[in-house]
Amino acid sequence: MKTIQRFKLAAAAVAIGLSFSAVAATPAASGDASRPSVVIVHGAFADGSDWAKVIPLLQAKGLRVVAVQNPLSSLEDDVAAAKRAIDAQPGKVVLVGHSWGGSVITEAGANDKVASLVYVAAFAPDVGQNTAELGKDYPPAPGFAHIVPDASGYLSLTKEGMTKHFAQDLPASATAVMTATQGPIFGKSFEQKLTVAAWKTRPSWYLATSADHMIQPALQLDMAKKIGAHLTRVNASHVPQQSQPAKVAEVILDAVRQSK
Repeated sequence: MKTIQRFKLAAAAVAIGLSFSAVAATPAASGDASRPSVVIVHGAFADGSDWAKVIPLLQAKGLRVVAVQNPLSSLEDDVAAAKRAIDAQPGKVVLVGHSWGGSVITEAGANDKVASLVYVAAFAPDVGQNTAELGKDYPPAPGFAHIVPDASGYLSLTKEGMTKHFAQDLPASATAVMTATQGPIFGKSFEQKLTVAAWKTRPSWYLATSADHMIQPALQLDMAKKIGAHLTRVNASHVPQQSQPAKVAEVILDAVRQSK
């Protein structure tokens, strides 16, 4: 009797597994391939929840949205995470990067599925450049003084850095959560050189933040000009996706509308 019961349970498990496999293979489960998906890459000192206010605005327009969870352990690891998310989409992709995420999408965006790039207060290196050298010809950003390493070489922002320089236009209740949930980044990631610059072959959008204490506003404007991006400016901190999500969503939607 017990043998028969085990056989029935095993058969049921197989049937359930086949059912799930069939659902995963259907077009309805994989999304609408006729419209670009939006893949978002967060920056250092953050995680995917940094985009919690923008994602619903994009979903309300019927878009498929995926926020990558970067390991922040190296440029290669973060690029690999972005590529997995891109490959999982049913059709074309609008690839969005914030801050350090700009370096990631510059490398990961050299993918046939990527239709366009959106930089949000983000780095946009060229081939052979690393992220750290981009700001060397500009006055130091105030927030840099509040980045601290741990014994393993991972960098975090202090509470003061988060409150007064990373997200100074958000309430203290929000920055307290951001401080607690921030993703430390391996410091040597900023020294790794890019091998490709996807903005050279794909249309780009850039949202520049004029009250940014982490990436100098002048540097942002110069990078946007260098890559030939459609430029939007907002008076915001380094995290406009949290302080002005509707404006950030509109830039992404513009890229979606113009992507083929």
